[in-house]
Amino acid sequence: MNRVLITGANRGIGLELCGQLTARGDEVIAVCRSSSKELDSLKLRVIDGIDVNTNEAISKLREQSGLENLDWLINNAGVLSVESLDKLDFDAMEHQFSVNALGPLRVTSALLPKLGPGSKIGIITSRMGSIADNTSGGYYGYRMSKAAVNMAGVSLALDLRSREIAVALLHPGMVATDMSGGRGISPEQSVRGLIARMDALDMNQTGSFWHADGHGLPW
Repeated sequence: MNRVLITGANRGIGLELCGQLTARGDEVIAVCRSSSKELDSLKLRVIDGIDVNTNEAISKLREQSGLENLDWLINNAGVLSVESLDKLDFDAMEHQFSVNALGPLRVTSALLPKLGPGSKIGIITSRMGSIADNTSGGYYGYRMSKAAVNMAGVSLALDLRSREIAVALLHPGMVATDMSGGRGISPEQSVRGLIARMDALDMNQTGSFWHADGHGLPW
């Protein structure tokens, strides 16, 4: 059994992660801005009122998460808005950067004392943050924020190697959630793959960029 903390846990991929991990017997701490009836129906601990965009909320998370050590930390919280070159919204782009890139670093830094040898950190990123994979342009804020969190993940992997804490950068696929407008594969299918990648993660793979289906992705 693993003790797992998941951000962005009230819907979509985060909610499905909570459901599948709880069902197999893991102890899950679900972190979100506001809970949902679906999340409340699961047998887990919920810490709401946490916006990874703010330092104050992260301090609250550190205080409320207790003294338990964590086996897994899954940084899932994220936002998406659409910008084109002809319609740039810099406020929205800055918000995406704060949530998608700085958010996982804020959470990881705050909870680092709860991680030890053998612990694992998963960062739910996107292949849209891959420079080599960008063949269509657009989505400036989302692409840039995900490229930035990919870099943060690699730095974390290097800095935490001596502590034997492994880090994975995980692309869930195009998943049919509110964020994607309901387009893509089911959350169930995506999360089965994400959990398999976390189960397999070790120090030999730390800092790698993976698709949920198991193949490596280019930077």
